[in-house]
Amino acid sequence: MGNKQNIMKNIKNALISVSDKKNLKPLLKILKKYKIKIISSGGTYKRIRKLKFDCVEVSDFTNSPEILEGRVKTLHPKIHAGILNKRDSKNHLKDLKKSNYENIDLVIVNFYPFEKTLNNTNNHKKIIENIDVGGPTMVRAAAKNYNDVTVITSPNQYLELIDELSKHKGSTSLRFREKQSSIAFTETAYYESIISNYFNSFDHKNFPEKKVFHGNLIEKLRYGENPHQFGAIYSKNPNMNLKQIHGKQLSYNNYNDIFAALTISKSLPKNKGTVIVKHANPCGVSINSNNFESYKYALKCDPISAFGGVVSCNFEINKNLAIELNKIFLEVIIGNGFDKNALKILKRKKNIRLIDSKNYSLKENLKFTSLNEEILIQSEDFKIFTNKDFKVVSKKKPSSRQMKNLIFAFNICRYVKSNAIVLASDSSTVGIGSGQPSRLDSCKIAINKMKKFNLFNQDLVAASDAFFPFVDGIEKLVQSGVEAVVQPSGSIRDKEIIKFANETETVLLFSKTRHFRH
Repeated sequence: MGNKQNIMKNIKNALISVSDKKNLKPLLKILKKYKIKIISSGGTYKRIRKLKFDCVEVSDFTNSPEILEGRVKTLHPKIHAGILNKRDSKNHLKDLKKSNYENIDLVIVNFYPFEKTLNNTNNHKKIIENIDVGGPTMVRAAAKNYNDVTVITSPNQYLELIDELSKHKGSTSLRFREKQSSIAFTETAYYESIISNYFNSFDHKNFPEKKVFHGNLIEKLRYGENPHQFGAIYSKNPNMNLKQIHGKQLSYNNYNDIFAALTISKSLPKNKGTVIVKHANPCGVSINSNNFESYKYALKCDPISAFGGVVSCNFEINKNLAIELNKIFLEVIIGNGFDKNALKILKRKKNIRLIDSKNYSLKENLKFTSLNEEILIQSEDFKIFTNKDFKVVSKKKPSSRQMKNLIFAFNICRYVKSNAIVLASDSSTVGIGSGQPSRLDSCKIAINKMKKFNLFNQDLVAASDAFFPFVDGIEKLVQSGVEAVVQPSGSIRDKEIIKFANETETVLLFSKTRHFRH
């Protein structure tokens, strides 16, 4: 196998057709050095000629003009026979000689910017016109015939190609061609997946018979959740619109917590609210109108759990808050920007990771969970709550203040691992119970947290992510001082819950939606 990897193929003819025309000059210089004939078309041909390099236009090479407004340029037997023929096949050589065709040994192609077009327009006709047909066809042909043909699909590969040609005096090794073939098939698959997903979206098909996924590698992580696991992060967006501006490399667990924190932060009112997350669970949230106070209230909910956690501020972080944030150990601080004085203060800690999320937004995308070869897919729980989403079922009606707190608590509740209970007062969480098999246990945890860190709370409300199956849960909450409760309906004991609320003069709201989060 070692000898096979060194099989060289000399390049005589190269076909270049690129949408991304940057960095062509160094490439053209090396092709000229080794007397490699260049074939090209359209804008690429014009650019090559402008750079003062010789080039044969595709229409002259094939003796067939471009037609259909440029839709048909390279879709010609002379092009594809030149790429696809097996050089060691007598029959293939015979066919080429019969038609007076010649080999094409190097294909340099990148595609019409379909993904960029999607980001820039909703015009369906313009989007369709930016589906490349000839480019992917040539790339697949060259990648299939990697034994004889070299294929390049990105300007990022030009330097490696230049080094390869220089090292082997105008030839490429089989090892190099195999590598580029693998990259090429990934590129065509990625390109087609974007088109596939666009058409499914256009036809409102979230769950087609066959589902294709695509993503760009952001970085390989040091390890996964634990050191013996591998990890990496991919994104449909090449940079995720998250900017790390200071600190150590982010880990798998950092990203997991960051996503949990941002999911909550971006559900809060614009430029308002602080979220503190530990192990992907919120341990404190506040939307106090004073941003500095919102952090203080969020921290007060559970300062012990906040140690070593992630703080996400849905606003720009200033100097005063930076001083406060530096008082405890945090893994990550997220802000909708940082002012200069805040950065100066926060950067005193060498390892703290600072993330700018001002350009990050949540989209109505699908959520994936996988095991082995199976993948669960669902739409995200991004519902925005209003008063209309709740029904007052108790005799006692909520005050406007209670209603505001109930909606706030219920919004946070859906981001807490089930079974979830959130206690809130003054637009801030004061106790959170999460991840328990028993809803009653979650109630007890939330109450204990409140008692441990908050001595007294007026207008105390509670939210549950699903219905109370028995009276014992809501009874425990009321005994702790809760005056109003919101829960989804649907239990066979809903009437018993309502009766208990009326007997204790507790405000009770039923939600029209349940919010499990596992």
